[in-house]
Amino acid sequence: MATDANNSVNNKIDINIFLELAHQASSCILDVRSPDEYAQGHVPGAINLPLLNNEERHHVGLTYKVQGQDAAIKKGFDLVGSQFASKLTEAQRIANGRPVVVYCWRGGMRSQIMQWILSLGGLDTKFVDGGYKGFRRFLLEQFSQRTKYMVLDGPTGTGKTDLLFFLKKNGEYTLDLEGAANHKGSAFGGINKGPQPTQEHFENLLGFELSKIPNERSVWIENESRLIGSCRVPDLIFNRIQNAPIVEVTRPIEQRVSRILEEYGKFPKEILIEKTKSVSRRMGPEVNKVAVELLEQNNMTAWVEMLLAYYDKSYHHSLQKHADTRKQSVEYAEITDENKLLQQLLTFADYE
Repeated sequence: MATDANNSVNNKIDINIFLELAHQASSCILDVRSPDEYAQGHVPGAINLPLLNNEERHHVGLTYKVQGQDAAIKKGFDLVGSQFASKLTEAQRIANGRPVVVYCWRGGMRSQIMQWILSLGGLDTKFVDGGYKGFRRFLLEQFSQRTKYMVLDGPTGTGKTDLLFFLKKNGEYTLDLEGAANHKGSAFGGINKGPQPTQEHFENLLGFELSKIPNERSVWIENESRLIGSCRVPDLIFNRIQNAPIVEVTRPIEQRVSRILEEYGKFPKEILIEKTKSVSRRMGPEVNKVAVELLEQNNMTAWVEMLLAYYDKSYHHSLQKHADTRKQSVEYAEITDENKLLQQLLTFADYE
């Protein structure tokens, strides 16, 4: 499995160049680690083309521990040497004419071998010096380097996520915690959303987005609990949110009810009942029982109003913890002119 030393040097790129290529999405990025490693966490946008599958990686690792590196190299060739042609064919299909960048755990043998195979097959291929380990270290540093946040806060149903998308559409920098977590945060937030990422990959998604943003620019972000479903907001982000300037978004209660009905009323009643029961302890058993009965009676509006009373109580309790935080308010429903809305939000971003 040895490769030519000079060829290796000429065909490796450092983490900074790799990040630029990943941001531009102009190269085909291949993760050549095992499927299990890839599932745990990977470079956003990378496609898994493993040199060794999970079982093969286990055998090679065991051989390395017992017999040493030379024996592990030979074992690797025994396992995958016959697959080189199929790996090349699959890479050519995925790349579709684009330059290729491959990475493994530390930029070692697996990525260098795959780079060698694909280059011999005519693909313009580089490998990442430092591999996924170096990439992840770089991303985690983004959490400590980022200091300027503007927080969108407000009761449930006021449209904070819509505002976040609005700001992004108009050229502002945003960080979508709920989007990265694939969960909307509440007990109902996982309905029809599919699986959440691992904690490691959730952090990768956040760090990757932050790495695109100049350090001097403010980042708009929604106020969230520490946990979004099963994903934990990294401490460095969570703590800075608690001390950042806040724009509180408000809407009349009837509009909030209407928005929530539009979003959740379409789901099967059995699921809504199950999720409502899941907050029984915090809501109070008797109140929760009434909310479930309203659902069973198809009195959806009253059900939402009862849930909002519970969520509003939690929201106002959380506000008391941040009494010293600088705060401005925007009545979302009253601003129909998008330019006026944008100007008001950007004014808030400057008041810090």
